Amino acid sequence: MGNFLFLGNIGVWEIVLIALVVLLFFGGRKIPELMKGLGKGVKSFKEGMNEVEKELNAPVSETKPSASSSGKQEPEQANPSESEKK
Repeated sequence: MGNFLFLGNIGVWEIVLIALVVLLFFGGRKIPELMKGLGKGVKSFKEGMNEVEKELNAPVSETKPSASSSGKQEPEQANPSESEKK
């Protein structure tokens, strides 16, 4: 199995010991429910990441709501440098 970078020096026997402790702590009936919940959480996380990636890759004009869609148009503010010239 080898050493994993994020686990440090954990070997096969340490992983087996951890699995036995989890089995004793939660019992055989709760483990499938826990894994199902973990799978749903990972799926939800991936969907959220995909949505964020789509929003970031979308053109800027599509992501900003237009003023006409809200029905109200905000008055344009004059540029301060233009009002000084007059």
